[in-house]
Amino acid sequence: MDSSPAKRPHHAHYSAGVVPVRRVPGGWRLLLLRSFHNWDFPKGGIEAGETPLQAALRETLEEAALDDLRFNWGEQYLETGPYGSRRKVARYYIAETFQEQITLPDSPELGRPEHEEWRWVDFSAAERMLPPRLQPILAWVRQVLEGPPA
Repeated sequence: MDSSPAKRPHHAHYSAGVVPVRRVPGGWRLLLLRSFHNWDFPKGGIEAGETPLQAALRETLEEAALDDLRFNWGEQYLETGPYGSRRKVARYYIAETFQEQITLPDSPELGRPEHEEWRWVDFSAAERMLPPRLQPILAWVRQVLEGPPA
């Protein structure tokens, strides 16, 4: 895995996001956002002049108002395989937040939030809620946070 922050795969449709995590007494919780029937982590397109990490930070701020992200595990990332009719690829970083209450800010383009709902969930709930394309991302986050299975 090349973790060079500026390196991008050669796909016309490319996005970057963050898997926000929060430690609670029962373990780790992950922030999921829902748009229509689809659950995902905060993510969005990379704008001209942005690195994927800069785009991930901007999108997480725009979609969930998280501004206290800590990259305790460095700037490592994992990308989805190409998905959808446009063969989109999404790159995800892991970052810790201490924010429990989430705000879904209005998108200037939409005049409303991009997502209808947010939830802090454990790994089991995330596994049930996330689509197949995000299951490898979820498994990677779990391994980074909890270590390899015994």
